[in-house]
Amino acid sequence: MRKKVCRYCVDREAIIDYKNAETIRHAVTERGKIIPRRISGNCAKHQREITIAVKRARQLALIPCTATQLD
Repeated sequence: MRKKVCRYCVDREAIIDYKNAETIRHAVTERGKIIPRRISGNCAKHQREITIAVKRARQLALIPCTATQLD
């Protein structure tokens, strides 16, 4: 099986920002959970940054916290 590569290491111009809800939604499932590193293929450094950004976006209600808020 081919090893997944971190898309943020490959594309240096892609930034992780909690204010940009569209890019954060790629790191969250339809149920509202953060996609784990083994599935997304992110490196540890960028996965930590994504986790912090998702949690901050949830606090500001830029993205929903639970699946019931997605409907």
